[in-house]
Amino acid sequence: MFKQALKLIKKYDRIIIHRHSHPDGDALGSQMGMYHLIKDNFPKKSVYMVGDVATRFPFVEVTFDELKDEDFEGALCIILDCGASHMICDDRYKLAAATLRFDHHLFAEKIADLDVVESTYESACGVVAMFAKVNGLKLSKASATALYMGMVTDSGRFVFDSVTPRTFELAAFLLSQPVDLGSLYYNLYAKDFKDILADADNMHKIRFTEHNAAYIYTAKEDLPEGSEAAPVVSSGLVSLMKDIRGVYAWVNFTEADDGIHVELRSNRYNINPIAVKYGGGGHKKASGCTVPDRETAMKLLADLDALCEREGANA
Repeated sequence: MFKQALKLIKKYDRIIIHRHSHPDGDALGSQMGMYHLIKDNFPKKSVYMVGDVATRFPFVEVTFDELKDEDFEGALCIILDCGASHMICDDRYKLAAATLRFDHHLFAEKIADLDVVESTYESACGVVAMFAKVNGLKLSKASATALYMGMVTDSGRFVFDSVTPRTFELAAFLLSQPVDLGSLYYNLYAKDFKDILADADNMHKIRFTEHNAAYIYTAKEDLPEGSEAAPVVSSGLVSLMKDIRGVYAWVNFTEADDGIHVELRSNRYNINPIAVKYGGGGHKKASGCTVPDRETAMKLLADLDALCEREGANA
């Protein structure tokens, strides 16, 4: 598949790179990493990146291109880190002459003409790194830094059980370039003191279901920066529950203008079917979705509680 993907990239002179909306480190890193890989190895190609602003990563210097519909005609669109078509940041990929996807989510639907979906990888950046390695592509500091950022964030700093020996082999491959690890880790994980205090306050909002699923529910009026902050808040709050002893599944709900953002996590159970049931998806132990109202959110929570009850009885 990696050889086929390279053949497709070589065929087109204009390439437009997409990823999922509200990008996390893996989506942004794979998009930027692929951009630099193509520019470094095929400098005569016209390469563009599209999408919404990456509000979670203000330290990343990136400019997204504003393209016209006709720019997509005759182009190759590459889609990264996206397991569901409705989550792609710009749906004009449908206008392209050809489409190519690199992803690591559980396969849910065919999206591109060529789908390179490798669900055993810890990150989409890992898939792109292997694509570069297998094909002997030139690797620059810019591409290596972007891809390493996605690997480290989607693997939880290399602690999630999606991490394998291959993960570290690819990390070593990326670190053959002079990636500034100190600066990267500081920018990713340093927090303002006010945010540390906010985390402490939010920990007091943690509640538990009958069978010990943890959850946080945040109303829109309680968001620090209005509804546009919902994806950032949701991603941050779910991590507050990951190390509670005796809790094997947890969920965060954050209200926004487009519905309630849901982040599901577990360290033991497959919570992906619950996300899929409510229109989302992801991985076995890390998935998400958006539901229309609080009533639906509570139905999802009841499903998670039932999962904890069922799995607990089988333990």
